[in-house]
Amino acid sequence: MDYGSAEALKNIVTVLSLRKFKEEREKFVTVALYDAQMAAMAERCGVEVVLVGDSLGMTVLGYDSTLPVTMDQMIYHIEAVARGNKKSLIMGDLPFMTYADSAQAMSNATRVMQAGAHMVKIEGGAWLCDTVKMLSERGIPVCSHIGLTPQSVFKLGGFRVQGRSDEQADTLLKDALALERAGADAIVLEAIPSELGKKISDALSIPTIGIGAGAETDAQVLVINDILGLTPKPPKFSKNFLVEADDIPGALKKYVNDVKEGRFPDDHHSFK
Repeated sequence: MDYGSAEALKNIVTVLSLRKFKEEREKFVTVALYDAQMAAMAERCGVEVVLVGDSLGMTVLGYDSTLPVTMDQMIYHIEAVARGNKKSLIMGDLPFMTYADSAQAMSNATRVMQAGAHMVKIEGGAWLCDTVKMLSERGIPVCSHIGLTPQSVFKLGGFRVQGRSDEQADTLLKDALALERAGADAIVLEAIPSELGKKISDALSIPTIGIGAGAETDAQVLVINDILGLTPKPPKFSKNFLVEADDIPGALKKYVNDVKEGRFPDDHHSFK
């Protein structure tokens, strides 16, 4: 089957689509990108989920971390992506300190949804359960994000793999289960050992989206800059797919196909 084609997106992708993918054990693909043209290309190449991440702070705006990214900057890029892509599910990040309390989370999540996103993503563990519950009850789909959470990079002591000790792994599993109970519709697992990625994915009924979490998560996500080899010092879990393709659409299709067929990520792009 040619997964890298518009046939993979005959219907608009929704939250229910993601649950069905997990139930049927069908891998789906996520790409973090930031503009209308690339969003349209992702749709044509069969990318089910597009993430407008606060990673744009480092990939587009030249910051050293995601922390300086503002709501206005996020809204600008979400609107651009929504204009370019009409079939993929669009996920929008809430940036640093824009969901510190329930009222703030509701206000900013509303802005993200009104800009064209279909789901909001927030970083943090069980302490966010009340916020996830509130947003979910009000009809806002939520993707949680645990493991390496870039907005907490200074608290974590840098971009470090999480969950390597038994205690850390147990905490992350408990966080994932609590967030699911609170109403999260998906969970990003970033930079954790492959074994833990599988354990959490098996324990949840909602889909997991891995980035440096091994091959056994329900989906994979990479930043478009990493897929195209634009990152000067790419992380271990990323791969330059452009070197194996003739052009940018070919690189995206290669990424889609390799995830769907289980060729990516391999041990070289995972953590033990």
